[in-house]
Formats: sequence, structure tokens, C-alpha cells
Amino acid sequence: MTRSRPVSPLRYAYGTNGLADLRLDDALGLLADLGYAGVGLTLDHMHLDPLAPDLAARTAKVARALEQHGLTVTVETGARYVLDARRKHHPTLLDPDAQARAARTDLLLKAVRVAADLGAHAVHCFSGQLPPGTTPDAGWARLADGIGPVLDSAGAAGVPVAIEPEPGHLLEDLAGFHRLRTALGSPEPLGVTLDIGHCQCLEPQPPADCVRSAAEWLRHVQIEDMRRGVHTHLPFGEGEIDFPPVLAALREVGYTGLVTVELPRDSHAGPDRAAASLDFLTTAEATAAKAATMPQEDAPC
Repeated sequence: MTRSRPVSPLRYAYGTNGLADLRLDDALGLLADLGYAGVGLTLDHMHLDPLAPDLAARTAKVARALEQHGLTVTVETGARYVLDARRKHHPTLLDPDAQARAARTDLLLKAVRVAADLGAHAVHCFSGQLPPGTTPDAGWARLADGIGPVLDSAGAAGVPVAIEPEPGHLLEDLAGFHRLRTALGSPEPLGVTLDIGHCQCLEPQPPADCVRSAAEWLRHVQIEDMRRGVHTHLPFGEGEIDFPPVLAALREVGYTGLVTVELPRDSHAGPDRAAASLDFLTTAEATAAKAATMPQEDAPC
């Protein structure tokens, strides 16, 4: 007797932080023409600036463009200098200054509103690095306090918040996600952005096992190649990850959100990277699907 395993289709997207040299309309047209299902939209000055006037009107225009191109979206908040022109990713929810922390919370609240208006399937965020002189316990308390209003807003809007474990940040791994989730009482709007490269970089489990262990809370996936212990986002084939088992795991757990290619340092070659990435992933998924449909003998009793 043989048994086949159920699978779910994967929907690929490409992050606009890897298309920073393109106008947003051009980027969306490119991704649609290549065959992507969606886009990871980073709120930043060159695309959809969250600090410029008339955000609601500009968001409505983006919504029309997404509909025209048949793309779904996740909203990303990892712009390097959108809040502070001189310090990368500052301020964060861990900043010692309460007003600085409030600026990050306000950005995330705007992101939730944008996501609701765009019909996005998730809003991405991160903790930030622990500031010098701040104890880990104080950092975790600030993170919980800062993200609380965001989760309230997200719950009302029906948009999950997907916090990303980021190497070098206070919340850098899945264990950190579970620490925050438990401290907050497992709120329904809180999920995780699982970056497959980050799993390769520092998680104790292989990336495919990370997918399975995070499945219950998985709200967004980012994907690129990476090497163990080196936090550098690499084009596919230049790192160490075996991708068919990872994609097989995503299909196995029934993940239906976007799988977003994350190559923020490759905007200089964005259109070529986007084309090559989709070719790579669809080939790897076909390999995974073929393996999944191969007959398997039942284990002996």
C-alpha cells in the first residue's frame, strides 16, 4: 500500500528593498510580467513613504496598481533610514528614549493601516539591537510595551503582525519569538516572519525543521541563500541551503502566505535577480513536489 502526502501551492513574491532603483509602478509591472504572485512592499522614501503627506491617497493608488497587476502584498517595515537619516534601523522599540520608541510604534501603526488598505496578508517588524547600557530584561519589557498598541490595532484591522527574528537583534531566533509571545499571553494577532536564510545562519535546527516548528505561528516567509554563521543575504545557489526540503516543508504545513525573496543588497541587479530567483524557486519546488508524490511503502508493523 502507498500513501501520498497533501501539498499546498506556494506563492512567491519579491521584496521592493531589492528593487530600490526602480519606480514602484515599474517594479510592480516587472514582478507581474515575471510571474510573481505578490510583492514585499517596504515602506520607504523611494516607494511608499510613510512620512510624506497624503499617505491614504498614495496608498489607494498603490492598491489600484496591485489590483491591475494581480499582485498580493505584505507590508515590510525594515527600511534602513526612514526614521533616522544617520542611524540604520533607528529608532527601535528598544530605544532608551521614550519619544524615540514612540516614533517606531507610530511607524508600525501606520504600517497596519496601510496593510489594511492594501489587503495585505501581514505586517512585518523586528525588535532591533539591544542598546548599550540596557539590560536584556529592560529590552524585553520595552519590546512588549512598544508592540502592544500595534497588536491592538492589528487585531482591530484583521491584519497579523509578523515579527522577524533577526541575527544580532534582541529577538534573533525562534526561541526569542516564543519568549515574547509567552510574555504577551499569546495574542492572536502576533505571528512570526520566518527568514529561511536566518534559520541557516543561527538556528539550531535545519531550515526545513524550523518551518515545521514555527508552522502554527507562521504569517510570513522571507527567503534567500545564506551560510552558517554569516548574516549576508545571498542570491540562490551562492550559499549552503538545500531548498527543495524547505519548500517541501512549507507545502507540508499548508502555508499559503507569500514567500518573499529578500535580497536588499542587490538592487543594482534587481530585475535580473528577480527573474533568476523565480526560476530557481519554481525549479526547486518542482523537485520537492516530485519527491512528495513518489510512492512510499508503509512502515512495517
